[in-house]
Amino acid sequence: MAHIILQAPRLAAADIERLAAVACAGGVQELAPTVVRLLDVDPDCRDETLALAAAARMDAAWLDTVRRLGDCRVLAMDMDSTLVNIECIDEIADAVGRKAEVAAITEASMRGEIKDFSESLRRRVALLRGVPETALEQVFAERLRLNPGAERLIEVVRAHGLKTILVSGGFTFFTERLRRGLALDEAHANVLEVAGGVLTGRVLGDIVDGAAKARHVRALAESMGAAPEQIIVLGDGSNDLPMMAQAYYSVAYRAKPVVRAQARFALDHSPLDAVLNWFRLRH
Repeated sequence: MAHIILQAPRLAAADIERLAAVACAGGVQELAPTVVRLLDVDPDCRDETLALAAAARMDAAWLDTVRRLGDCRVLAMDMDSTLVNIECIDEIADAVGRKAEVAAITEASMRGEIKDFSESLRRRVALLRGVPETALEQVFAERLRLNPGAERLIEVVRAHGLKTILVSGGFTFFTERLRRGLALDEAHANVLEVAGGVLTGRVLGDIVDGAAKARHVRALAESMGAAPEQIIVLGDGSNDLPMMAQAYYSVAYRAKPVVRAQARFALDHSPLDAVLNWFRLRH
């Protein structure tokens, strides 16, 4: 029988009881103050139960089997608005008073309204021409923060033997600092061209778009001999969908509707380390 993991910053007993009844659950197991497991739920009640959980502002994960985290092999993450709290390119643009213009393109691209990610990135980067390189350091130091639960998620998966990869349509200036700071195994992103201490408005080399993200994840998975059921991928924008398609555990984190609709799991309310509650951990 299947199980449902319910998570939220505040779980109401009445909501849990109602969901357990609708799901015809064989029992309710409290895993933590913010996490409960509905045991042996009826598969025929899946859609109704998940819809009610969403209405109650709970993150609900339907699991046919609760696997061991140690059986997984890869954790892949997007950077902007997934691992970290900002869209770095929007904040860089703020240095030249173009944040609103760049952010509008970013938002349309992440919603999937602009189909060509590479073209949208080139358009945005062109608007950064003349930004001093020091502005990037200022964004990293003053505006960029890890999203809640990020450090614990990475620490625990690494302790269970998973390889970690950061794959971003953003920039190596930020991904490399995060790779070193979080001891990630790999990081891939775009390279901003700099001349004379200022951005030229161009990107060097091939652009890391959705297809490239998928290739990087697939390459690491193949090197680890990882099947889709052993891969966890977190993202929020439409350019994350190709790499999310590589994983059974495709996770939409505070995601755009097009991503939320296609991901198998979603975290709309809980922190990133809520992923860990879908697995059995070593103690």
